[in-house]
Amino acid sequence: MGSHGYLLGYDIGSSSVKASLLETASGAPVASATSPSTELEISAPRPGWAEQRPATWWEHVKKTTAMILEESRVDSAEIGAIGISYQMHGLVIVDKDGEVLRPSIIWCDSRAVPFGEKAMKEIGEEKCLRHLLNSPGNFTAAKLAWVKEHEPDVYRRIHKIMLPGDYIAMKLTGRLVTTPSGVSEGIMWDFPAGDVAGFLLDYFGFDRDFLPEIVPTFSEQGRIGAGAAEELGLKKGTPVSYRGGDQPNNALSLNVLNPGEVAATAGTSGVVYGVADRPVSDSLSRVNTFVHVNYSKDCPRYGVLLCVNGTGILNSWVKHNLMSGEGAAPDYRRMDESAAEAPVGSEGLVVLPYGNGAERTLGNRSLGGVVHGLDFNTHSRVHFLRAVQEGIVFALNYGVEIMRGTGAAVEKVRAGNANMFISPVFREAFATVTGAELQLYETDGAQGAARGAGIGAGIYKDAHEAFKGLGTTCTVGPSRSSREAYREAYGRWSEVLSRNMSQ
Repeated sequence: MGSHGYLLGYDIGSSSVKASLLETASGAPVASATSPSTELEISAPRPGWAEQRPATWWEHVKKTTAMILEESRVDSAEIGAIGISYQMHGLVIVDKDGEVLRPSIIWCDSRAVPFGEKAMKEIGEEKCLRHLLNSPGNFTAAKLAWVKEHEPDVYRRIHKIMLPGDYIAMKLTGRLVTTPSGVSEGIMWDFPAGDVAGFLLDYFGFDRDFLPEIVPTFSEQGRIGAGAAEELGLKKGTPVSYRGGDQPNNALSLNVLNPGEVAATAGTSGVVYGVADRPVSDSLSRVNTFVHVNYSKDCPRYGVLLCVNGTGILNSWVKHNLMSGEGAAPDYRRMDESAAEAPVGSEGLVVLPYGNGAERTLGNRSLGGVVHGLDFNTHSRVHFLRAVQEGIVFALNYGVEIMRGTGAAVEKVRAGNANMFISPVFREAFATVTGAELQLYETDGAQGAARGAGIGAGIYKDAHEAFKGLGTTCTVGPSRSSREAYREAYGRWSEVLSRNMSQ
């Protein structure tokens, strides 16, 4: 291990920007910051659209950096490397001067679904699944196709396309680069060839030069430039040596790097992410396969991901619409306590958490949020709060069943002790319904990005050294006493989903 004292990680989310400073030797966090204190705004100029301004992310990178340096009192010269985690699948486009040409079309935007579906049909389902392991669906390439069709003046000015993390790295270093994992999350990676999917770019009529240079995920990807150093108070020349999309990075933060290991998160989106050593695909692309952060041609690693878009926004909607007016400010922990007052199954009340655009596990359908079985004589707010948490767990388990159908094993699941996994109701429901042992850790995406930076810069010799200080805070197994009640509740939920899907 090198003598560098600290590692800095950023997590560029759609809800907030987080930063963590770790002590290199112990791996312990010494400071953390989140900005803004409330959720970032997501602009929806039309139904199903979701956009954010990349300049807003940069503004909060600056704020979190200032907060970190003030809290820790660390000399920025002691920071040995910087890592970046970021919201996946977003499209950022810049001109030759590096200026952003339009707001970023982010992960939960649904407008590109028809472009991806048409590409799947015209290229051929068999070829897409064999080479891309996915439908082009609603991912970055399809979003660029929408821009080409609907904003030709913007499209003509494109110099490079990038992901949100690539944009932040560009602002830090002045270099425009991306990673194999990043290219794959845009569904632009040819898995058998181990390179960019030229046939897909040709189909859409994209210039190969639109993509930045591809560099290894763990590598020196640039150094802090003079301008960024002045803006952020960091040392010029500090290496940026890791970047990863939020879900592969969440897996990294939990030391989920090898086949059979599984990570989960329930924040802005709800995700279960398993690692495999062979490329797998679902014929309907309801779960998706990407290049994992530790992929190499000699030792391939793939991430199999299921996502429920409606997770965080549903919980936030409930907080702001059902928990206000109590005198005190709405609070997620009080929601968790209230949910625990209702019995397992919420006395027949069912919530489908699908009100945040197209959902991949539903074949890119926009089903909308659904409340079923509401009885005015029986149900109160506590039932609704529990039904929301159970509904999100059931939606995740619906995806887990699809994952298992691809051959993925989901027996032990690691998650950060954060967001909805703080809730005892959510933990028990997740472990019992999936049948998996749930292991919780005190870590987050920003800490994972910092550890990744240490690996990429050679400060840690390997992942084993980087994660030696990471331990579980608690383990939750399936509840024997509640197993039957959860089985019945999930059966009820599944019937409601099936009826709504058939309409």
